[in-house]
Amino acid sequence: MDCSDGFIEGKLGGDVESIIFINLRKENLYPICKNLPDYSEDDFFDMIEFLHDHSSKGLSGTYHQWNQCGMHYETFDDEEGKRYFRQTLNPILKEYLNGFEISKDGEILVFSDTGLSTLLDAKIPAEDEENIADKINNAVIKFRRYKSTLDDRKNAIRELADVLEFLRPQLKSYLNKKDENDLFNIANNFGIRHHNNDQKINYDKGIWYSWMFYFYLSTIHAVLRMINNPK
Repeated sequence: MDCSDGFIEGKLGGDVESIIFINLRKENLYPICKNLPDYSEDDFFDMIEFLHDHSSKGLSGTYHQWNQCGMHYETFDDEEGKRYFRQTLNPILKEYLNGFEISKDGEILVFSDTGLSTLLDAKIPAEDEENIADKINNAVIKFRRYKSTLDDRKNAIRELADVLEFLRPQLKSYLNKKDENDLFNIANNFGIRHHNNDQKINYDKGIWYSWMFYFYLSTIHAVLRMINNPK
């Protein structure tokens, strides 16, 4: 922090550039104002994630009156600082290209429209975190990460298909045999879960992967709710 009595180091110490290099394995990112014009998009997003992870809100301290220096905070709230950072940056990121946002975990994700965001933010109605909730959350992050490749998205779809496979014994009570098979044929016949000469691979993966992902995600939510609310 710049003080009228001289520079005061924060929790990152006096060599912020080295801390950034250790975390991001990149040089020439700091000072931000000096290097920002030369940032690539990847640099820009990496720095946003870094800043989010190191944001904190000052709660209490002492006011340094000399030369109107300002507050010298001594106690901080990390989570509140991160929340404020997201609240400030997300409206801006939403307007960049097709839209992005910072997740609560500090990751840059592709922004989803209102309809899909409702599905993505919906609570997962399952108590089994290891086999269901964690896998779904990991798949969502993997699919939406701004750096996600087609292989990443394919793996995300595979994870959702694995969740349905785990739920398959319970599915039999709610779906007939044909509908049950159709669910898994999507992943099996389009090169998601298995690899053989009979699979369909000549399709626009960018378009169809999105359809498969949201189809499986919405199906899992529907199935879990049927299981939890049998009639």
